Amino acid sequence: MKIRTMFLITAFCFSMVAASFADDANVGSWKLNDAKSKIPAGTTKNNTVVYTAAGDSYKCVVDGVDGTGKPAHNEWTGKFDGKDYPVTGDSNADARAIQKVDDHNYTVMNKKGGKPTLTGKIAFSADGKTRTLTTHGTDANGKKFTSVAVFEKQ
Repeated sequence: MKIRTMFLITAFCFSMVAASFADDANVGSWKLNDAKSKIPAGTTKNNTVVYTAAGDSYKCVVDGVDGTGKPAHNEWTGKFDGKDYPVTGDSNADARAIQKVDDHNYTVMNKKGGKPTLTGKIAFSADGKTRTLTTHGTDANGKKFTSVAVFEKQ
């Protein structure tokens, strides 16, 4: 009887963890809507962004093109706690920090060598079907830019 009770408690705990990740607006596949986005020429354009639960963290896989039109791919695994976590595959960042503000808003910061290279905000529509990423940064030539990327949930 004790083994059965322990098994049920463990199963319940795992289901609660899984449910909490499923409730996060980021989790899922997102595709860029070019028509609604305002991305300056010469800056990176993320065509797809996929967030999945990875243990007690989240994994983010980003595919798109860099400022010259070449394929770009980067990955990040971390928590939405505002702390820096390593980024792989991004020539402009070696760390990314995402902070959950509330159920529909997050802040994001990319860093290279400990210095911010990009800051931004992620906002989700009330129905959870649209994700808008507004970023501010400096391109490879030192020119400041603002980008608004609108993604639709797939």
